[in-house]
Amino acid sequence: MDIMQLMVLAIVQGLTEFLPISSSAHLILVPLLLKWPDQGLAFDIAVHVGSLIAVLGYFRVEVWSMLQAWLQSLPGGESSANSRLAWWVILGTLPAVLVGYLSKDIIETQLRSPWVVAITTIVFGLLLWVADKAKSRQKSEYQLSLGNVLTIGFFQALALIPGTSRSGITITAGLLLGMTRRAAARFSFLLSIPLILASGLLQTQDLLQAPIAVDWSALSLAVLLSAVSAGFCIHFFLRLIDKVGMLPFVVYRLLLGGLLIMLLI
Repeated sequence: MDIMQLMVLAIVQGLTEFLPISSSAHLILVPLLLKWPDQGLAFDIAVHVGSLIAVLGYFRVEVWSMLQAWLQSLPGGESSANSRLAWWVILGTLPAVLVGYLSKDIIETQLRSPWVVAITTIVFGLLLWVADKAKSRQKSEYQLSLGNVLTIGFFQALALIPGTSRSGITITAGLLLGMTRRAAARFSFLLSIPLILASGLLQTQDLLQAPIAVDWSALSLAVLLSAVSAGFCIHFFLRLIDKVGMLPFVVYRLLLGGLLIMLLI
């Protein structure tokens, strides 16, 4: 991978990781349009590290408060709103981890298809539009029940199918359950932390087992670009979400899916 390909894909991944438009679709579409080779496993790990740094940096105050409250809530301790939210993030992550572990080979061999990405980009884009039209949106992330959290968690497991968009499907679930747009987005971003961490560890294990030469300086640049672009994306998405709603992202997904289909025909 040359430096231009690395820079473009790292920025694209960072900008699309937390928007409801599917980073995997973009990481397939951009190389397809530009006739670039596959970016490789080491690059995937690097940009996910960048995304993790971005979300941890943006929510550093909340994450620290949640961690402290969670430790205090361990058996015999005191429960609080922050400790419950921390438990919800943990429990909401379990379905995706379990499904990912059991279906890893199927996902990597049978679902990593441009056709799958095109179809899921369109279908789940339309579902996002339906969810955003829901009349009742009052819940915050602190008002979720265990059933709500598990429902969002199982929706998140669908994001293992390329093109679904992890942030898109979890925001969709949150909206369907009556969360405000901002609360659904915030909970989606918090849910990403353990999942990105778990995914990164599994990918790192695969990388260590493969005899691949690693260009650490290039990967460091990928981490930096991904982190900066992802942080920028989180900041402005949360500021604008209540004003613009989900329709611009739905329209974008429909156009993106249509473009992928045109390129594949």
